[in-house]
Amino acid sequence: MELRLDGVSHAYGGTQVLRDITLTVPEGKIVCIVGPSGCGKSTLLRMMGGLERPDEGTITQLGEPPEGCLNPLTYVFQDFALLPWRSVEGNISLALEDHDLSKARRAAIIEDVLARTSLSDFARALPRQLSGGMKQRVAIARALAVNPAVMLLDEPLSALDAQTRVLLMDDLVSLWTRAPFTAVYVTHNLAEAVRLGHRIVVLSRRPGAIREVVEIDSDLGARGEGDAKLEQVQTHLWHLMRDEARAADAELADA
Repeated sequence: MELRLDGVSHAYGGTQVLRDITLTVPEGKIVCIVGPSGCGKSTLLRMMGGLERPDEGTITQLGEPPEGCLNPLTYVFQDFALLPWRSVEGNISLALEDHDLSKARRAAIIEDVLARTSLSDFARALPRQLSGGMKQRVAIARALAVNPAVMLLDEPLSALDAQTRVLLMDDLVSLWTRAPFTAVYVTHNLAEAVRLGHRIVVLSRRPGAIREVVEIDSDLGARGEGDAKLEQVQTHLWHLMRDEARAADAELADA
């Protein structure tokens, strides 16, 4: 399944947040959205997930969800959103409990996503016993459990230290390489965007409009530190954003 946005605009009160966004999220690809602070990245993601409605334009789901899909769209948040009184497997189970699944089927799904995210040994652990990186793995496992058509990730690594971010990026690449999924990934970190994105959408400062869409055709699994092509793309992205990022930061500081 793919998402198609056509002429999406949105305002909060008298403040225009997004303007005339037209883009496609292709099936089986990761689309990263970057831009200055306050440019509407998270608002756009919420609209894709149906949590908000655009004032203008349309967002359309095209094609069929994958076999076994329980939720066409599912989120991974920055703050993990784990229930502290539930174990790792209990937090994953939460995403399945509103679906008509047998106990055996639910247990098989949980076992599968625990294995895919290297969490099998921590199934009974509580969130307070886990590192930040492992908590985010649980959130990713919970999202994978419903076999979504499109995964929506809102700055999922921004609360983590640099070393853990690298490890989680490797995990996401490994998950995608084994079973390609469709995702929209919002980030302010350009290194994450060029590491994970097949397509990078650069938004202008508020009101957010598409400045450029950058395609990266290199194999996701082959990308790594020191890749000259990726460094060139990252430099290009920063040149696109630099002046507007400074202006946006100054605007937020004044506010």
